[in-house]
Amino acid sequence: MTALTDRDRTDDRWDDGLIARSRPRPAGRRGLGALGDGDLCGEGLCDEGLCDGEHDEELDEEREAGDEALVRAVSGAGSDGGKVTAPPLSPEAQALRTRLDALRQLVGLSRTRLDGKTLAEAGRVLDEAAARRGLSPQHTVVAIAGATGSGKSTLFNSLAGVQISETGLRRPTTAAPIACSWSDGAAGLLDRLEIPGRLRRRPRETSEAEALRGMVLVDLPDLDSALGVHRDHVDRVLALVDAVVWVVDPEKYADAVLHERYLRPLAGHAEVTFVVLNQVDRLPGESADLVLDDLRRLLDDDGIALGEHGEPGATVLGLSALTGEGVGELRELLGTFTQEKGAATRRISADVDRAATRLRPLYVADGHAGPEIGEAARAEFEDRLAEAVGAYAAGLAAERAWRRNAGKACGTPWLRLWRWYENRRAPRSLAGLAALAAIGRSTAPAAQAPAEEEVTARQRVEQAVRTVADEAVIGLPDPWAQAVRETAVRGGEQLPEALDELAVTLGAAVAVPGAKPPRPTWWPAAVLAQAAMTLVQIFGGLWLVGQIVGVLEPRLLTPVLFMVAGIIGGPLVEWACSIAARGPARRYGQDAERRLRQAAAGCGRARVLEPVAAELLRYREVREQYATVAAGGSKLSTTRQ
Repeated sequence: MTALTDRDRTDDRWDDGLIARSRPRPAGRRGLGALGDGDLCGEGLCDEGLCDGEHDEELDEEREAGDEALVRAVSGAGSDGGKVTAPPLSPEAQALRTRLDALRQLVGLSRTRLDGKTLAEAGRVLDEAAARRGLSPQHTVVAIAGATGSGKSTLFNSLAGVQISETGLRRPTTAAPIACSWSDGAAGLLDRLEIPGRLRRRPRETSEAEALRGMVLVDLPDLDSALGVHRDHVDRVLALVDAVVWVVDPEKYADAVLHERYLRPLAGHAEVTFVVLNQVDRLPGESADLVLDDLRRLLDDDGIALGEHGEPGATVLGLSALTGEGVGELRELLGTFTQEKGAATRRISADVDRAATRLRPLYVADGHAGPEIGEAARAEFEDRLAEAVGAYAAGLAAERAWRRNAGKACGTPWLRLWRWYENRRAPRSLAGLAALAAIGRSTAPAAQAPAEEEVTARQRVEQAVRTVADEAVIGLPDPWAQAVRETAVRGGEQLPEALDELAVTLGAAVAVPGAKPPRPTWWPAAVLAQAAMTLVQIFGGLWLVGQIVGVLEPRLLTPVLFMVAGIIGGPLVEWACSIAARGPARRYGQDAERRLRQAAAGCGRARVLEPVAAELLRYREVREQYATVAAGGSKLSTTRQ
């Protein structure tokens, strides 16, 4: 509630924001070069890329003309159609923009891999950053927060120079956030804080107030209030303001609620944090310094960096809002802080740092930074697939087929005739039994055998997929490791069927071809040699028969030698041909095995390895984006002198 007297309304010249918009403007404020405090743009945050030029002030004719000129200047279009270079972004704003872009890409790449609750904080940071960049750049929103009886409302009134926030012994005194703006143009920021117009005030216009021009001060309810709605107001506003002044008193400066619920979680926001020990007038002698030292110790335990000796960090000082001791120093610090116009950048940067810290377990693990499927894992995977598809057995079958064909081409005709005769003289009963056996094999047993082979091949393929997935996820955080495993399992679901089809088509073609394998180049010479040996045998035999019947002169030695030469020479030629066929047969079998192995490996790459590699590539992309988001936290911060 707000308690104001008629004297306050007359002498202190406060208003609720409407009076400021209706009061006459000084005569000297005309055109682009003399834009007022509520004008479209200014220095500071606009230079840091935190404004898109949207404001809600009602402008008269002269200011509209100035705003049109400013819009043309910012957009790069001059009156003659030329382009004007926009003010360059500060290094801090450029670094922040890069980090926000990386965070946005990080969320986009991770949306299908992580649940929405995990990415909720990162999304909130992006939304709040975009909302803050679209509002007034020349204002700095500072909240005054504290526990019950700490004197934050008294300090608020002391800084404003007028009784705005009600003070008293009744607790809680402040029921809702109250805002005080030292210049026009902050309506959008206050709307974002959901502070109604009846709780928006203006300070006393003094020479001291001029130093705080551009600041919007918000008095919050007690953070330890017994009413939940008050604590909700505190939590909501603290998440949106640019800086916070924490007011503590000598009795409750070590309060657990303050440190555990607020200061410790916001330790990364040290550069936009002021910690004020109020009521030092109640401490005798050097007690105030002792309490301040203990307060600094507690803040250090909370992980809050202290801005001492020119280092960036939180500002800690003692004052008495009741007597005015130290209030001038705080006003000077806040004035300098406001004129720097870097609070919004620092606050958003700290929010990004906190989001990156919480996201770290999802993107960074103890393994290597660039996970990939190693060559050894790929080779083992391909070997397992080749084993499942029967590439080695197909190669052996192809080798045997080559040697068998070579043997038929170069074997002795008597042996081939004997084998043909043996097949022809087989009993009909045996042929019938063989036919029945063939019929039996073509029914149930034949149907069961492929099923068993299929189960065995599926188990081998599943084992190969699990092994390569386990190798790929080494060093990955749990969510991405799970995503890689799921990708490998999805790709391996239809892999056994594909390998079975491959074995039926390509495997049958290379292992048991319909056409005979190509014969060796030396086959004509071997055939001629066998024919010569056969003719020698026949010649010797006829010669010997002629001598027996008395047609020829009896000379047994010569025809016997011819016959022996033919009988021994034929097998020798066949044996030599078998020796010569080993090399080509082996190469033919290896070629058949290689073709089936390559086909199985290509199928495995297309269905498993490539999707897994794509998933790992996505992780490397998000890892790079996360590195950009997480880097530069200390570089982005600016030292508050």
